[in-house]
Amino acid sequence: MATIADSLNRGIRFLNDASSSPRLDCEVLLCHALECPRSRLFARPEEEVPRLQAWRYGHLLRRRREGVPVSYLTGEREFWSMNLRVNPATLIPRPETEDLVALALSLIPIDTATRLIDLGTGSGAIALAIAKERPCCNVTAVDRSQDALVIARQNAEDHQLKKVRFLCSDWFDALPGETFDLVLANPPYVAEGDPRLEPEVLAYEPVQALISGATGFEALERIATDALHHLAEGGHLIMEHGPGQSVRLIEFLESLGYHRVVRHHDINGHDRLVHAQFIGKRTP
Repeated sequence: MATIADSLNRGIRFLNDASSSPRLDCEVLLCHALECPRSRLFARPEEEVPRLQAWRYGHLLRRRREGVPVSYLTGEREFWSMNLRVNPATLIPRPETEDLVALALSLIPIDTATRLIDLGTGSGAIALAIAKERPCCNVTAVDRSQDALVIARQNAEDHQLKKVRFLCSDWFDALPGETFDLVLANPPYVAEGDPRLEPEVLAYEPVQALISGATGFEALERIATDALHHLAEGGHLIMEHGPGQSVRLIEFLESLGYHRVVRHHDINGHDRLVHAQFIGKRTP
């Protein structure tokens, strides 16, 4: 039987030309096969890997080499210090989206029953992170995919976040007349045929959560327009967007009458978020 160190080294060589992070992938997959924390790999590299776990690890490596994302192989992804269930019905939460959570939290008083909606919740990452940090919040999470909502509800149960309301809705469609203090969205913002979309992502993650339409602005502009009818006076809209979209999106928000429209960078220094405030009369 091979040791942990041998298994990692062989896996790294196997994935070296198929992954941008072969060592990390192998560590995560071996831990999943062994059902152990990563610290065990470094503390006991000489330990032999049992045959059954070695077979599982080999199967995971082959699937990873085919392009299956690591998070779908393990069935989970860490976000905001929470292990969240994910599957092909949900977009894999990205670290950059934690910046959206941080910005939202800066606007929410700790002891106030703020009304908040997470549009296109997927795995529930944004909604659950907010609910975890601000228990007084009234959090609504919507998605048009029933399969995604099943995962989001399971994640809420796993983390004992019982106050989050989940609804099946195409953006605001199932919420006529409801208003919120914060509207948050990480919608699809990739244009059809965008060459920057990695083949692995396109092949395995849900297309409806990635591609917005011919321009990439379809969902962003619809949310911004419809949010005017669902934001309370003084309410805030925060949307994540893609590379090169901030200027057009800011101009569009200002044309709708939003105030204090500001762009924010992500952890890598790229334009990633736009924050706007609703002050004034609603359009008819």
